[in-house]
Parts: sequence; structure tokens; C-alpha cells
Amino acid sequence: MLALLSAGVALVLTLVIGNVWPATASQCAPQTVRAQKIDAAAVGALAALTGTGHGRGYADLKFMDATGKPQTIADFSGKKLLVNFWASWCVPCREEMPALNALAQSDNSDAFQVLPVNLDIGEGGLDKAKAFLTDNRLDHLPLYADSTFSAFDRLKREGVAIGLPVTLLLDEKGCELGVLQGPAEWNSPDGHAVIDTLKGS
Repeated sequence: MLALLSAGVALVLTLVIGNVWPATASQCAPQTVRAQKIDAAAVGALAALTGTGHGRGYADLKFMDATGKPQTIADFSGKKLLVNFWASWCVPCREEMPALNALAQSDNSDAFQVLPVNLDIGEGGLDKAKAFLTDNRLDHLPLYADSTFSAFDRLKREGVAIGLPVTLLLDEKGCELGVLQGPAEWNSPDGHAVIDTLKGS
């Protein structure tokens, strides 16, 4: 028994010391330099945005598409992302959406995407979100949603979010590079400067 226990301890030590302990999807290497570049670009209309890069990762963050198909941030691997959490009942969110739509129209590509995640909960929540996007002709914003609110609850637990809207800037692996709490005029020279910095980082 003692021999088996010793062997087990040795295996754990080998995995840890050998740096092959399997990382979880929510872990990323710190990215100080990339985050500092984003922080430096965040001026004027984007002054409230903070470059982070502390090692938080969201590859495993769950939501669904408009058909109810499960999705995660990992499904967008290879793209840098602006992930915006919004709800149709949130007035600042509603005011911000046209600028995000314009940004998506001008900048979405194989390398970058605006990814809005709706948080309308309860019966009819998804229909309310669809109606808002349709009525306001936000044709360049696809509908993704988390009616369970679990994604936003995770952001609150990790100290990233207080209220809505909240926006994450993520690298091509789903690692956090910047956070903005509150709305912003993304379709502005300041907004485009931040996105250009994200895409070039």
C-alpha cells in the first residue's frame, strides 16, 4: 500500500515539475505586452476600456446560436473577438448596439469578429432579442444568447463584470486582453484604433 502511495505521489510530482499538468480551458498565459498596447490605444471614447491580459481564458464559455445549437468561444478559435454581453431591456446596451453593428459591418473578417451574446432570460427572451435586432435593422449582429445567465454569472464571480453591457476583447485562443464595463461608441476613430490594435497584436 505504501509503495502504491509513493508511486502515486511520484507521478503527481513528475506531472507538475515536468510542466505537463493539463491546463483547464479557463487558463491562459499572461500577456502583459499585448494588453499594454490595447490599454495605450484606449483613449477618448474608449477611455473606460482597460487592457488586462492577466491569464483569464474563456474558450469554454457556453452560449447558443439562434437555432439553439450549443456554442463556446472555442468555436471561434483563430479569430480575435469583441464579445459584448447585452440585453434588450438594458438601455445602455440598446444605445450601444448600432455602433457595434457598424463595427461588425466594417471590420468582421476571417481574423476578427464582433460576437454579441444576449442575456434576455425567461420565456420569450430569445424572441425579444430577435425582435430587437430585426426592428433596429442590426443586420450585421448575429444572435447568440445565454438564457441561463451562467456566462455573465461567471464574469461576475471572476470580478470582470458588474452590470450590463460588458465587453471582452479576446485573442485568437479566447484569452482575455481587455475589458470594458459599460457602453462605448465603437464606431468612432477611438473605437477603430482599439480594434486595429487588437487585430495587430
